[in-house]
Amino acid sequence: MPEAPAIDPANTVFLLVSTALVLLMTPGLALFYGGLNRSKGVLNMIMMSFSAIGLVSVLWLFYGFSFAFGTSENATVNKFFGSFSQYLGTKTFLGEGDLWGATAENPSGIGVPLYVFMAFQMVFAVITVALISGAISDRTKFAGWLLFAGLWATLVYFPVAHWVWGTGFIGGGDGNIKALDFAGGTAVHINAGAAALGLVLALGKRIGFPTASFKPHNIPLVALGAGLLWFGWFGFNAGSELTVDSVAGLAFINTQVATAAAVLGWIIVEWIRDGKPTVVGASSGAIAGLVAITPACGFIAPWAAVLLGLVAGAVCALAISLKYKLGYDDSLDVVGVHFVGGWIGSLWLGLFATNQVNGAISDVIGASDGLFYGGGVTQLGRQALAGLIVTVFSAGVAFLLAKGIDKTIGFRASQEAEVDGIDIAEHAESGYDLSTAGGSGSAGGAFAMAGIGQSSTPAPAATAAPSSEKVAG
Repeated sequence: MPEAPAIDPANTVFLLVSTALVLLMTPGLALFYGGLNRSKGVLNMIMMSFSAIGLVSVLWLFYGFSFAFGTSENATVNKFFGSFSQYLGTKTFLGEGDLWGATAENPSGIGVPLYVFMAFQMVFAVITVALISGAISDRTKFAGWLLFAGLWATLVYFPVAHWVWGTGFIGGGDGNIKALDFAGGTAVHINAGAAALGLVLALGKRIGFPTASFKPHNIPLVALGAGLLWFGWFGFNAGSELTVDSVAGLAFINTQVATAAAVLGWIIVEWIRDGKPTVVGASSGAIAGLVAITPACGFIAPWAAVLLGLVAGAVCALAISLKYKLGYDDSLDVVGVHFVGGWIGSLWLGLFATNQVNGAISDVIGASDGLFYGGGVTQLGRQALAGLIVTVFSAGVAFLLAKGIDKTIGFRASQEAEVDGIDIAEHAESGYDLSTAGGSGSAGGAFAMAGIGQSSTPAPAATAAPSSEKVAG
């Protein structure tokens, strides 16, 4: 009989704390998106994030975790999905003996109860779905969003997580692509960004885009949300090592320095292009850096992380103007930041990944060093192929789902709801009740100040919006 698996207290506590940090990121995202939006849609943005916590958590427990990390007796099928029922039904309750990574040869694995690993991956699924919502603010029915979120999680996120981190065909193992993704550049950010692109192409533009004013209504809220995301991201990245070791420390420091450099990269571009650096720009730069370092944090040296942050901040600052040139209405720049930033970080591994900082690159995953460490272009090609597969799959499914939902229960809100305010139309409440400030006679003016019931104020037509309108998702 093999030795019974033993719980490692340090690893377990580390992953529990990391899970809580990643969960905090979704409320942080809600505040970030809410502040970037107009005041008459702030609650809808917050509700879309919070509803993702509720819906995706339940789906993950019942079948999502099995689908992403379960195993199948059929090796061919197992390259595309795991199991519908491995952790449900006869195995609904998991005992302490069920430890992630435990085998007969290695009884203790990493010593983390399976429930803890399940919870950690659950909050990844939650925020990936929530990220998409920023692209479609001000113009969607809440019921349509809920249906889309559940279907996209089931049809796209759960299998893609299996492809990248389970026993699927993108990650390591014999016959697989062997692409690197430490914490979610492909599985989370390229995936969500591609879905956002498919979604906005299916739903169309907001009324007034691109000439109307869509300025952020609460910039301190944006900064607060970005700060919470930055804080929680240490659990996202360092926690993805799953154990308390030197690679977790590497991921932690790389997350900090890359994000810091991206803030500088974004505001430098903004300063040169627009004449002034902004708080929205600094907050957006932080998100761009966090996105870009996510796939690379455990596989590159800190100096390369700084360079990655500078590049990601600068490129994403420029990329958000693409929607004005190409004509797609990505409300809060999910495509410009998450999709572009995710691609930058993923491709960066093909240039700077090195076994010198993480021997698992070759020993466990079977991947190669990056181009600048003597590995040639092999790993760069693997990274590009993995990103392309996820991009096409996620964008295509999102587009088809959006069209189908719109033709059935309806996805696009009415013009009246869009003009008067999606908060009132969909949730019967407003984010700011200032009616008591001037007595009953000034209620209308107070609501006008809050943006309730007011149509968009026209702005001069231009190929790109003013810097305060260029906001990241």
